[in-house]
Amino acid sequence: MSEMTYRQAGDYQIPNLQLENEGEKPLGKYGRMRRAFLEQNNPMLLNDMILTESLFPHLWEIEETAKARVEFLMEQYLKDSPAPDKETQQMAWVQHMNSLKAQAEEVVMTELINS
Repeated sequence: MSEMTYRQAGDYQIPNLQLENEGEKPLGKYGRMRRAFLEQNNPMLLNDMILTESLFPHLWEIEETAKARVEFLMEQYLKDSPAPDKETQQMAWVQHMNSLKAQAEEVVMTELINS
């Protein structure tokens, strides 16, 4: 075990603490959204996860699961409601795809992020 180091802040000595797995890989959109949800709605759970160093693995798992779920839902929605021809109707295609992605992200928000 390494020796604890401190830094001076006014009259106090504050330990130099750093999470071991914080910088392994960056958080994506869904991981940051989950963290913000925990900060606002369940700060006790967030603090517990920080202290036990389980926050970042949890956020990375949410990120991967959410991405996979959005991809799966997009495929399902495209089967149910095919997109217009991209070659001839570019704007209609973009509008359709954005609409499907918004629907998929809304489901992911309800199922994973805000639960």
